[in-house]
Amino acid sequence: MSGSAASPVPAEAHGERSPRRTATTLAIVAIALAAATVPPIVATLDIGPFAYEQLYLTFPGFDVAVMTALGQGLGDLAATLTFGALLYLLFFRDARGKRARRIEPCLELTVLRSASVAWAMVSAGMVVFESLDASGMPFARLAEPGAFAFLYEASAFPPAWTVSLIAATIVSISCQFVTRWTGLLIPLWATCFGILAPVVVGQILVGPNHDLGSDAGTYQALVTGAVFGVLVIAALRAMTGRTLDPVIATRLTRLVLVGIPVIGATDLLLAWFKLAGSSLLDSATGWQILARWACLGLLIVALLSWRAAQRTDPSRPAVWPPAIATVAIAGWLGITAAMTRVPPPHYFQPTSISQVFLGFDVEAPPSLLVWFTHWRPNLLFIVLAIIAIAVYLWAVRVLRNRGDKWPVGRTISWIGGWCVIVFITSSGFGKYSAPDFGTHMIVHMSLNMLAPILLVMGGIITLLLRATRADPARPAGLHHWITWVLHWKVLRFVFNPLFVFVLFVGSYYGLYFSGIFEEAMRFHWAHQLMNVHFIIAGYLFYGLVIGVDRPPRPLPHIGKLGFVLAAMPFHAFFGVILMMADGEWIAQNFYLYFGLPWTDLQASQYLGGGVAWAGGEMPLLLVIIVLGIQWSRQDAKEARRKDRHMDSGRDEEFDDYNKMLETLAKRRQATGPGRPAPRSDEETQQ
Repeated sequence: MSGSAASPVPAEAHGERSPRRTATTLAIVAIALAAATVPPIVATLDIGPFAYEQLYLTFPGFDVAVMTALGQGLGDLAATLTFGALLYLLFFRDARGKRARRIEPCLELTVLRSASVAWAMVSAGMVVFESLDASGMPFARLAEPGAFAFLYEASAFPPAWTVSLIAATIVSISCQFVTRWTGLLIPLWATCFGILAPVVVGQILVGPNHDLGSDAGTYQALVTGAVFGVLVIAALRAMTGRTLDPVIATRLTRLVLVGIPVIGATDLLLAWFKLAGSSLLDSATGWQILARWACLGLLIVALLSWRAAQRTDPSRPAVWPPAIATVAIAGWLGITAAMTRVPPPHYFQPTSISQVFLGFDVEAPPSLLVWFTHWRPNLLFIVLAIIAIAVYLWAVRVLRNRGDKWPVGRTISWIGGWCVIVFITSSGFGKYSAPDFGTHMIVHMSLNMLAPILLVMGGIITLLLRATRADPARPAGLHHWITWVLHWKVLRFVFNPLFVFVLFVGSYYGLYFSGIFEEAMRFHWAHQLMNVHFIIAGYLFYGLVIGVDRPPRPLPHIGKLGFVLAAMPFHAFFGVILMMADGEWIAQNFYLYFGLPWTDLQASQYLGGGVAWAGGEMPLLLVIIVLGIQWSRQDAKEARRKDRHMDSGRDEEFDDYNKMLETLAKRRQATGPGRPAPRSDEETQQ
């Protein structure tokens, strides 16, 4: 995909009537809508009651089943369009200069407003439909008092679609009033949660190896939503006669070159997980996987044709290649929705208690040797680390090619921080962090204390700002986006010292001394979300104290020291409380579910308390030392500045000026407020 015109070219300029192009676009939209909704309905009608019988559920009737299938297809399509429109408005608009920061009426904004409203409406319906379908109950049960509340809590799907409903509502309301680029950031964050919620509680949450399947499914849901959503928006622009700026076309090409391989790789992993050793041709799930691959292949062919057409005549927007791409994407979404209607083979594999909660077995008791030798890859953080390190090294290379220098220590610190994250989540520490509380606290302290200290010393924001440049002659790019975020009022609130302190310290007491921790440990997605929270909370705290990047609300050095000293007692208190507990252990029922012969709740919690105490104090002492060094360097720098100032002779000028002001003040005091003071000879000369 490439283009040369910077502004939209109407269809009439190419000898084609606009009504004809509009009719073609509407026809393609209708076909795509059918492609997204027919497969799940057909799958539901084909398998009928058998799918429910396999899961030991009663058949709720075809009305409930079909409405749920239809809602799944429509919801996925609306969410994808919402995500794509948001991303296009944020990163793919051909807007330059002062216009780039403003969000003006355009096709993408219209799609966003319509799709988000549709997503909210479908999500509201799915809350009801899934309450019935997941429990195998007909519509008639809703007439019974208290039935809906009971059915709502009986399955994870209604709450998940409630999250989607809230997210879609936030987006639909926000986009009605958005005028600035930063106004789309909260809707973007909400959309990610809304897309993931029904996915992480679905088929990828069940069976052996579901930890790998969940991480792969998480990445696939976000990447397909981003790539497919943006491509559909680009296709709609092409089908309505709008051309692409070369810079935007390059961005789209890079998105496709990165996104399509990721989609393919995650789908291969998901196929291995769902088929559980069976052949592709032995189950309906296998045939559905093949159908999705066919759609992906058709999409790739359409994109190649689209690119060739644009190279042949960049001034004439292609119609049929983007139309075929849109239908292929809709087909992928429709088959994905159909897959949720058919129980996959991995549902019926023999599963141990450990595999139910973790996805794998933990037979050996935790020990130093086990922690360092029993590895289990955590795909979520491995991929995040690869991306973060690659972006950092790219920026360093840009600076070096330009002739600028970047401290090697910062690069080592950034890479070291991510290596700590990968090691602590993928080694035996990460593997045993769920079944053993003591090991969990080691992981917690590492993610919350050690890794963030190294990351904030890397100065990623400063590096990216130095590696990129703002070019008003080109569409807004990375430098603009970072600058706008840094001046965003919400970011100032996030870096508010009081908010950061409560988040950093309160996480311990609010998480472990309530039922949140035990509930979160039951699900892989919740455990991963908890780990992400630890990293973010630590990054915000240490970013305020010793971070290389300047925060929106910088603290003076004495304030930073007080900030750290104020946090130290809370870690000690927390650790002591854990160590002194007697009889009531944190998440006791969860740990007893495993029935592992080596489980010792008292010893495990005592170890966890000691780790929280010592592991919390030592990093903070290290931070105080680093802060002292930074403070000393700042004072030395200020002293050198003053010395240069005095050597230049400017200091005497300021002293003379201050002496004159002091003389004037004394004269006014001597003569009173009502009479002007006589001017001295010295003042007259000045």
